[in-house]
Amino acid sequence: MITKMTGLLTRVLDEEARLQIGAFEYQVMVSEAVRRQIQMRVGQEITFHVTEYLEGNSVGSRFVPRRIGFISEAELDFFDLFCTVEKIGVKKALKAMAFPIKTIADAISRQDAKWLSSLPGIGPTTAEQIVTTLKRKVTKFAVMNSPAPAPETATPDAVVEKKGKTTKKASASTAEAPATEPLVTAADGQLIEDIYLALMGLGLNPIEARAKLDDLLMSGKSFRSLQDAFAIIFTQQKG
Repeated sequence: MITKMTGLLTRVLDEEARLQIGAFEYQVMVSEAVRRQIQMRVGQEITFHVTEYLEGNSVGSRFVPRRIGFISEAELDFFDLFCTVEKIGVKKALKAMAFPIKTIADAISRQDAKWLSSLPGIGPTTAEQIVTTLKRKVTKFAVMNSPAPAPETATPDAVVEKKGKTTKKASASTAEAPATEPLVTAADGQLIEDIYLALMGLGLNPIEARAKLDDLLMSGKSFRSLQDAFAIIFTQQKG
């Protein structure tokens, strides 16, 4: 069983990432929280902590091997723990992990079933079951430190912006990201997470918050704070 994969991140899609290792490109299923962490890192080397499972159809005549990837081993451990809850399978657990594990674990610790029921695919009954099953098992995740910010995608030697046109300088150590990927000139993983949570705090559902966050990143405009990001988001909305 493969437990860790390191390679070039070539694409980030809605529910999966593509990792180039040698001559092979691998599909790695990712949660929404992981997707937000890696979507600015296309063209960079990245390491996934992975687990594997077989996905079958309703009649069990065809099985497809799947890999699920996380940025840290703690995220993978939490995912495995989440899957122990009755009636929560691999796909439902992955879909539900739309927030950092510390945030979800904290809600479980304080037995906040109402908040948990707002997670994608999790209803009130399942939220209660999560609390009952995991409330004494998530302490280490609830008290863990916040994840370190992800490296910035753009560097002075790699990307130069002038008059709305992006020019890339040649660099042996820097892989070019596809033009269709979001260009962020001044942001890190923790700021992206803060923006997403703030959008949710305004009453947006996860899909709406994700759409606005993607629009922000695709705009190519520089932002260094939550206030800068919101100014861009609401300017685009007016337009």
